[in-house]
Amino acid sequence: PANIATSVLKPTMDSSKTMLAHKKIPLIVATGGPGVVTTVLSSGKRGIGAGAGNPPVIVDETADIPKAARDIVNGCTFDNNLPCIAEKEVVAVESIADELIYHMVENGCYIASQAELEKLIATVLTPKGLNRKCVGRDAKTLMSMIGVEVPSNIRCIIFEGEKEHPLIAEELMMPILGIVRAKDIDDAIEKAVWLEHGNRHSAHMHSKNVENITKFGKAIDTAIFVKNAPSYAALGFGGEGYCTFTIASRTGEGLTSASTFTKRRQCTMADSLCVR
Repeated sequence: PANIATSVLKPTMDSSKTMLAHKKIPLIVATGGPGVVTTVLSSGKRGIGAGAGNPPVIVDETADIPKAARDIVNGCTFDNNLPCIAEKEVVAVESIADELIYHMVENGCYIASQAELEKLIATVLTPKGLNRKCVGRDAKTLMSMIGVEVPSNIRCIIFEGEKEHPLIAEELMMPILGIVRAKDIDDAIEKAVWLEHGNRHSAHMHSKNVENITKFGKAIDTAIFVKNAPSYAALGFGGEGYCTFTIASRTGEGLTSASTFTKRRQCTMADSLCVR
């Protein structure tokens, strides 16, 4: 049918308010920062809020390290890190951090120097937020933007830093992956929860210790929690679930499906038509 999907050429707050107030619009789906979702939830209509995310991935000392490295790189680089569920930073227990980094390099990662990191910060981040010209770009393109040529097989840019590092604490949506060391699993969980910023969106973990997995799952309390697989396993690719690209973490629906966007009705019959 005509106009089954339409968009506003130059969206403004006024155009958004017009749509929110329109009498023929019963359901509103919002994705973006907390301000946008709050506006939708205050509209008096049913709203589905897909908020921001900054998914951490923990790797503890019991994990299959070569597999964890491969899964993390595959998940982080899928669609150049655009999916909001993708691995955005790694928190690795100290005892396996060096081994993990080694295997990540074996899977196509490039370790950025301090000088290169400074250039990346200046290029990727602006006073208004992310540089849109960098979002969704591949690793080779990002490095060329700072004047560094890397081999074509480089898939991801990695580096070590504290959790407060601007390229770690900020959701980037590009294959730049910071690695934070933790002294033990409790320290790793504390850092990962801080990095997720209370979005309750997505988190990941590589571990064979069920108690550690359970402890992190309860602490992070996200709509999506992937264990021992790339992040995209949450969408049915190599794991349980189905494909969806609207993750309603803010309003609690989690992975949305076709039924999420329908109105439920109940028709009740009594007296002679009742078969109870």
